[in-house]
Amino acid sequence: MAPEKPQHILLPVRVSTIVASFAIALLLNFLPWPNLALTPDFVALTLAFWCVHQPRLVGLGVGWTLGLLTDVGNGVLLGQHALAYSLLAFAALALSRRVLWFTLWGQALHVAALLLFAQGVAAVVRLAAGAELPGWNLVIGPLLGAALWPLASFVLLAPQRRPIDVDETRPI
Repeated sequence: MAPEKPQHILLPVRVSTIVASFAIALLLNFLPWPNLALTPDFVALTLAFWCVHQPRLVGLGVGWTLGLLTDVGNGVLLGQHALAYSLLAFAALALSRRVLWFTLWGQALHVAALLLFAQGVAAVVRLAAGAELPGWNLVIGPLLGAALWPLASFVLLAPQRRPIDVDETRPI
């Protein structure tokens, strides 16, 4: 009754790992991309990841703070990303136990819905402030972010993985 594929037992996450991942995500969001609409929102992806995997450490306050930092760093309407990220964190926290039951690509479908929701909230705030209708290229960034979910899962869980030690004397 041995498992076909060895399972990894994850070590507890360090808060410094979470902080470093958010700092790198903020840096990636602040880079001058040629077409911003085609770029995934790295902060939203990282926030969704940590809300799903560590719901007791990352939540609404972290989402609000990251949103304000994103607004200030990008020089956009103050509060649009803060609202979008806090609602994203709420939705990810509500779905966190469900999402982990799926495979990585099933999780990516859930994350696509979460990222599209957050992008839609930010777009509604911009429209309420008088901006133009963004068009269909608004959905490309969240879908690319969802496609990056398996890679993000592998990279962000890497510090928690320990090598698989086969011990023939223990049943587990």
